[in-house]
Amino acid sequence: MTCFFVNRFSKFRNRLLTPALAALLLAGTISHKSLIAKEENSMPTRSELPSTNKWNVEALYSDPSHWAQELTTIQGQKGSPRWPELKMFQGKLSDPKAVAAYMEKYLKLDRMLNKLYTYAHLRMDEDLGNDEFKKNYGLIISLAHDFQLETSWVEPELLSLSDREIQRLMQEPSLAPYRFALERIVRMKPHTLSSEKEELIALSGKALDATGKAFSALINADLTFKPVVDSNGQELPLSNGTYLSYQTSPNREIRKQAFVNLHEKYASYLNTICELIQGKVNAHVFNAKARKYPDSLTAATFGNQIDAKVVTRLIETIRKGRAAMGEYLDLRKEVLKVDQIHAYDLTAPLVAESRDKMTYAEACQNVIDSVAPLGAEYQNALRKGLLEERWVDPYESARKRSGAYSSGCYDSMPYILMNFHGNLRDVETLAHEAGHSMHSYLSKKNQPYIYSQYPIFVAEVASTFNELLLLDHLMKKAKTKQDRAFLLCDMIDRIRTTIVRQTLFAEFELKMHQMVEQGQPLTPSLLNHLYASLLKDYYGDALAIDPQLEVEWARIPHFYSNFYVYQYATGLSAAMALYEKAIRSTEARDRYLKFLSSGGSKYPLDLLKEAGVDMTSSAPIEAALKRFGELVKELRNNL
Repeated sequence: MTCFFVNRFSKFRNRLLTPALAALLLAGTISHKSLIAKEENSMPTRSELPSTNKWNVEALYSDPSHWAQELTTIQGQKGSPRWPELKMFQGKLSDPKAVAAYMEKYLKLDRMLNKLYTYAHLRMDEDLGNDEFKKNYGLIISLAHDFQLETSWVEPELLSLSDREIQRLMQEPSLAPYRFALERIVRMKPHTLSSEKEELIALSGKALDATGKAFSALINADLTFKPVVDSNGQELPLSNGTYLSYQTSPNREIRKQAFVNLHEKYASYLNTICELIQGKVNAHVFNAKARKYPDSLTAATFGNQIDAKVVTRLIETIRKGRAAMGEYLDLRKEVLKVDQIHAYDLTAPLVAESRDKMTYAEACQNVIDSVAPLGAEYQNALRKGLLEERWVDPYESARKRSGAYSSGCYDSMPYILMNFHGNLRDVETLAHEAGHSMHSYLSKKNQPYIYSQYPIFVAEVASTFNELLLLDHLMKKAKTKQDRAFLLCDMIDRIRTTIVRQTLFAEFELKMHQMVEQGQPLTPSLLNHLYASLLKDYYGDALAIDPQLEVEWARIPHFYSNFYVYQYATGLSAAMALYEKAIRSTEARDRYLKFLSSGGSKYPLDLLKEAGVDMTSSAPIEAALKRFGELVKELRNNL
């Protein structure tokens, strides 16, 4: 059966955002040496932070020794099977009583493992150099694979039953709490293999993941980049983390150097990266063929009952919106006073941020105030989480993981990792992760364990909905046209990067898979040409396609996930549609809150339809593009 806590690991890992350490490198005023000195001399260690500035991970286990004790209790016996109390049911699942007893034991183990995993990954992310935390994380991940392997026989056995036996299970009153989970399994019958073959597929998991891990090691540990040199001759360190900071610098030469230096390094490894991405695509194609799906896209979407047309319709709709994108790039060209927009001009600030940086306390208060339209119960729960229960680990410390995410388990509070510096992006990140956390909070509060995890397709709806609330709140507080223009720029760029850019990525990913499915080998020149042609299709002549931009595909980690990126675009589009209704109607707001409370109790498209948006239609995407055009016109009037 599906291993819930392994799925959760994949989910939160893919939510990592850009590292905030780059904020120290404003406009090239801090040298490489001074940055290193700041990291070594000024970055507090974990022990130096007061408990009020840390998340309350002790609420899970008071210390690592208690975690280790529970791990020992649950890890089962040595050898195979580890968990004979599960294996004893093999061959007996035609009996409803046996199925009910198995589910009870399985979910109890899975829930305990989920709790152990949550503590281990939170502790490791606090200090990536702590050997004990790394060891514990490795132990629980290894146990996760064993658990998945030892339960891989369940679905094939259930699906080997006759239609009459399956109907008997579905109608059994004692199995009513598991009926939707069983329906999902039964739906997979055409694509589930024999018990022996499912075990082989489970065993192949680590090998098939190798290329993705190799890519991560290459870009995060092995690649080093030529530094950027400022007008004073100072060398500024360039990394994947600092890159986006340079791309938001008002200094065009800094932006261009960072763009060229980063992509030329990737270009020097194109053959290796091409083989890595081809390996990952081959893994997806292998799984699709082994399970008798018509193609990789269907294989990736079938389990959540998402028609592949949702993805292709998204691509077709976004392609039609090129005129609005051209208007925006023309406005950028006018404001920046350049002859043509290059990739390193796309995130250059059009308006200086006039507001002072917020303290973390001020950021929390703004986020709390912004969610008032969702009602007092929602607002009070978030207030308590941020201000009293210590959901958040807000500040950087030595060897802490960069980025941001929301995590947790059924038996914990939501946990939010941040690296807060006080700029608008950090405040938005807090709102974003608080949206995820409140989604988890409400799902756990209202659903049993088996349905408490919401599908990835709907995950980004809750987070981006809260970003919209925050921006609306800040817009109402804006005192000058400059403040308003700055916020408008932020929203416009959010739609461009989350809906338009991620859809471009989705089409690139789809075409790569189609090529491999048709027997066409991927080569660097082929992928460069494909990526450049898509940029031309999405942006037209308004964007200069520099040689370095053609290799941008080589640095995108999401291409190593399985058709993940399109869900960013559908998520924001759905959030925008629901937001427009919820802020105007109490009934619509209540439907949205019910959606947040529904967890994974229904298929994602059904959950969204009940909330008030039909993602099988192009209407939400078209509305988002229309709103994009309106925002561009409003920005022009405020500049």
